[in-house]
Amino acid sequence: MKRAFKTSIPTLLAGILLFGSVAVGTSAHAQSRPAVKPNPAAPTTSEIYIGNSFFYYNNSMHGHVRNMLLEGDPALAKIQRSTSATISGSGLNWHDVESYFRPDAVGSYSFVANNEIRFNKPDKLFDAAIMMDCSQCPIHPQLKAMFTEFAKKDAAIVRKYGARPIFFMSWAYADKPEMTAQLAEAYTRAGNDNDALVIPAGLAFARSVSKRPELNLYVADKRHPSLAGTYLAACTVYASLYGKSPVGLKYNAGLDDSTAAFLQNVAWDTVQDYYGQP
Repeated sequence: MKRAFKTSIPTLLAGILLFGSVAVGTSAHAQSRPAVKPNPAAPTTSEIYIGNSFFYYNNSMHGHVRNMLLEGDPALAKIQRSTSATISGSGLNWHDVESYFRPDAVGSYSFVANNEIRFNKPDKLFDAAIMMDCSQCPIHPQLKAMFTEFAKKDAAIVRKYGARPIFFMSWAYADKPEMTAQLAEAYTRAGNDNDALVIPAGLAFARSVSKRPELNLYVADKRHPSLAGTYLAACTVYASLYGKSPVGLKYNAGLDDSTAAFLQNVAWDTVQDYYGQP
């Protein structure tokens, strides 16, 4: 049985802090419930991550997602590939997304087993584009209009090339937890407005902090992810993108097993709650 959702994102975050749970809903001024949900029957086989240092920290998030897929779905992993196109500090407006889909350019070949090169199909290089703005852009007074503009523009470009637009909901700074609700609302609204899947990494961070505040998801700048933060985000990508639970995967990115298991559960619970699944 599906849950009924009546709360807005700010109310939701109060619930996270009090009970360690996530429930997303709608209100007159919010689009807090995602309209687009994962489709496990149609997994992506090639993705491009378009973003900034939040993606490339700790040897790149896409590599951790790939390692989870190798264990969780070896058959899909054999044909899956991912590419990271990141610029330090960038927002969506820094990226020429159209150029990433040029034939014989980004993603035209890959390094595979035994360090061999595999040449990829030039007609459709990517099934999906996972995009994130700068860490403040979607909610910054001078930049949030640009986020709305480029979310629409880039989603249309991605769809024009037959790929699926996906927005990566980033997390609050360690010392500014109020950003969680603001970013969740901004990304959920962008997803609903542009028929795009949203990966709720920011909500996963908030859930983890509420349950185990002593587990540091950040490096010293209070913004970029620690290894635990990257692993949590990767688990959330895996759960959202492939419709699979990361719980029980042995790949732990070098974390201790109990910490990895905790983060796997946080990611899966967050994704289930965000999409309103039983």
